[in-house]
Amino acid sequence: MSAKDEPRHIEAELYDRLSKVIDPELGRSITDLGMIAAITSRPANAPGAFDVTIDVELTVPGCPLSQTITNQINGAVRSYPDAVLQPHIELSAMSQDKLGNLVSELKAERHQNPFNKPGTHTRIFAIASGKGGVGKSSVTANLAATFAALGYDTAAIDADIYGFSLPKLFGVHTQPTNLNGMLMPVTAWGVKMISIGMFAGSERAILWRGPRLQRSLEQFLADVWWGSPDVLLLDLAPGTGDMAISVAQALPNAELVVVTTPQPSASDVAVRSGLVALQVPMRVRGVVENMSYFDHEGERLHIFGEGGGRRVSEQLTTALGTDVPLLAQLPLETDIREIGESGRPAVLNEVGALATTPLASEFKALARQLIAAH
Repeated sequence: MSAKDEPRHIEAELYDRLSKVIDPELGRSITDLGMIAAITSRPANAPGAFDVTIDVELTVPGCPLSQTITNQINGAVRSYPDAVLQPHIELSAMSQDKLGNLVSELKAERHQNPFNKPGTHTRIFAIASGKGGVGKSSVTANLAATFAALGYDTAAIDADIYGFSLPKLFGVHTQPTNLNGMLMPVTAWGVKMISIGMFAGSERAILWRGPRLQRSLEQFLADVWWGSPDVLLLDLAPGTGDMAISVAQALPNAELVVVTTPQPSASDVAVRSGLVALQVPMRVRGVVENMSYFDHEGERLHIFGEGGGRRVSEQLTTALGTDVPLLAQLPLETDIREIGESGRPAVLNEVGALATTPLASEFKALARQLIAAH
């Protein structure tokens, strides 16, 4: 190869390598997204070395993941084997016209609700309870964090519009990025999520009724770029109201997981949330009994009584005519409150890996049960 042709060869090779760099938010190659505006290579002062300038156009100015993208680009440049390359990465933002065209292409590709498309592989679990106070949101947050820690591409929707909890449980204090009307979910502890609690004014009382609640779910599904997650969890509002019905209508492939506590007052009400499956096409995957026992020096103390989860499981199995197993009996641990209130799911340690605790072990077993069965 002549010295004249080598810079062009380098530029073509680098473009091919950059096609394997994936935008962490959109889940697409940065070349497919048009983020690589130009690659320029020229001989450097040292023999066999080249200065390489890569013009990168981010989707938004000050993109919070720009450093991640930059690091991946540097890694792709360093992997070039035939010459010493000295990269210079120039960051800018796409023009409004270019960004508008990109968003239009992505929306056209996605077609409204992406989870109802033929061939989708996303497993959808709607976490429900008959009443508040049983730890439904905590179960949702820790289960989502467990799936993510196990290596699954995990998403979560806070569908409890009145009593949203996921932002606090995950320590989220930022708003989703708005790409010309398409929202990017906020990622925390490996979980992509959206919640009405992430938006300005959400601290005020929300007095929405059926149609507006349904529209909020439709927006969370269709106006957010989820990519193709392996798992989607929805934290439903307690009871059998409008949102539970909307979920069943919008996501007929969702599987319902009913959360209860051991005492009869909770388990009797929990049955009703499972019986919604008699009215809408939703499979009840199973029951989770939360706060089942407290481990005191090796002895299990049943502070809230016993048998609630088993009662719900048996009653739903009889009423629905299909097996509704008791999937897990989760221990009562102070870590759920103390660590959860700090903004880290209790199943994770400080670096985001699964903790070596009985609680984390139970959630790990629960996640594997759910993902294994159809």
